[in-house]
Amino acid sequence: MDRVPHILVVDDDLEIRDLLARFLVKHGLRVSTAQDGRAMHACLKDNAIDLVVLDVMMPGDDGLTLTRKLRGAKNHVPIIILTAVGEDTDRIVGLEMGADDYMPKPFNPRELLARIKAVLRRFEDGGQPSVGVDETDTVRFAGWAFHTAARELTDPSGASVILSGGEYELLHAFVTHPGRVLSRDQLLDIARGRDAQPFDRAIDVQVSRLRKKLEPDPKTPTLIKTVRGGGYIFTPQVTQSSAGKGAP
Repeated sequence: MDRVPHILVVDDDLEIRDLLARFLVKHGLRVSTAQDGRAMHACLKDNAIDLVVLDVMMPGDDGLTLTRKLRGAKNHVPIIILTAVGEDTDRIVGLEMGADDYMPKPFNPRELLARIKAVLRRFEDGGQPSVGVDETDTVRFAGWAFHTAARELTDPSGASVILSGGEYELLHAFVTHPGRVLSRDQLLDIARGRDAQPFDRAIDVQVSRLRKKLEPDPKTPTLIKTVRGGGYIFTPQVTQSSAGKGAP
């Protein structure tokens, strides 16, 4: 008896809200709608929402501000932001705030549906299938502990570090491919899948966010190094506490 995912569509445009609600319900999802941030927060408080589709351009608190507030309140519900076509800045800022994906407007509802399903799948399954790391493993590197099944990260002092969905996927990609140079395209394939449009800056933004959480000095990274013209490499030795051996 699988639970039907509950999607919250937040947009000040009534026509868009209604169109998306009808389309998503037709395709087997449960949908609530909100016209602004206040209605969004009320809906999140009263319902178990599985994913938020959030427009950037809204009166009052815009979508970027609402994303920041949700993440600041430790709410990790997956978020897909809707941005104006060509507004790369909004996409970058949205990802920096902790959004999990983005869609440029105008968009095809079928593509949005595919994105919703992809984000839900990644969130529920913990990303792409791992390479040499079991779902029950605790992966250790440089004093850190990454609990893959629980989607939790603890620093060398034992303190819990919160990861967004995108940060989790990216770290999972790195610990399953340590010591290998991974291009942005490879990271997109491993961490996000090709459900997302190619957007190199999305990977760069997530790497920057992850460095701020992992690196003693994010401006001089030692764990996630940039390979000029190549991509990124995860340098620490990676071990699995359950298996007691390094990941390939």
